[in-house]
Amino acid sequence: ARVIPYRGSWLDFEFDAKDLLYVRIDRKRKLPVTTLLYALEGAASAAARKAKQAEGGDVDALDIQGMDANEILGYFYDTVTFTKSAKGWARPFDADSFRGLKLLAPLVDAETGEVVADAETKLTARLVRKIAEKTREVLVGDIDLIGRFIARDMVNMNTGEIYGEAGEEITEARLAALEEAGITELPVLAIDAAKGPWIRNTLTVDKNSGRDEALIDIYRVMRPGEPPTAETAEAMLQGLFFDPDRYDLSAVGRVKMNMRLDIDVPDTVRVLRKEDILRTIKVLCDLKDGRGQ
Repeated sequence: ARVIPYRGSWLDFEFDAKDLLYVRIDRKRKLPVTTLLYALEGAASAAARKAKQAEGGDVDALDIQGMDANEILGYFYDTVTFTKSAKGWARPFDADSFRGLKLLAPLVDAETGEVVADAETKLTARLVRKIAEKTREVLVGDIDLIGRFIARDMVNMNTGEIYGEAGEEITEARLAALEEAGITELPVLAIDAAKGPWIRNTLTVDKNSGRDEALIDIYRVMRPGEPPTAETAEAMLQGLFFDPDRYDLSAVGRVKMNMRLDIDVPDTVRVLRKEDILRTIKVLCDLKDGRGQ
């Protein structure tokens, strides 16, 4: 994907041979796309900015908190919550997730214990609809959790102990530790054959973990040899895409972007917005998954 403004820096997004997603600014050295996402203003700072502006002020640029792993993963993936009871782990019966699957083990209603489909059964659209009429949750084994990814940071609010981090793969050891800690609700990313792990996997190879590091990394790529500071790195990012004096999509460019991303933004808004960048990446990931054109 490529975003070419009438005036200003180009943005290129590309998958590599390992299906990791990268970004190039003005055709410079590529960076993990999550580095750019870390540098964007996070939801908490956006809310603080809105409140300040309502009072006639604004937030200090250096106080802005960027997107974190929780927000990034939350934007690109739905969450499925597995629950633990005396019967074992259970998950919601979602017709879209189960349709077309061939069962390796019996499918059991978590509430009644009734077998709603035998092993080796192919879950057709008709059968899935029939099961969904009566079944809200089904029992799953540990094997159904192992290899999945934790959706958000799991922290003991009393002790500060970290049980699991957003995007972390669930291994046998991690699952055992979660169970030992008494975890009864486990949110996982809805990654399957229809929704690839592109953003999650890119997040794991990104050496940056927050906005300050990401801004410095971007600055070093754009201005090699110049010593970066927090102030200059922040100012550079604003100038690249968000300053109307230096960046201009043009009215026609905004209209074209609206059409391609299925958004509705006035053609007077001719700089990039956070949502424009997120939507562009999402459309590209959807294409990778075989959706859209």
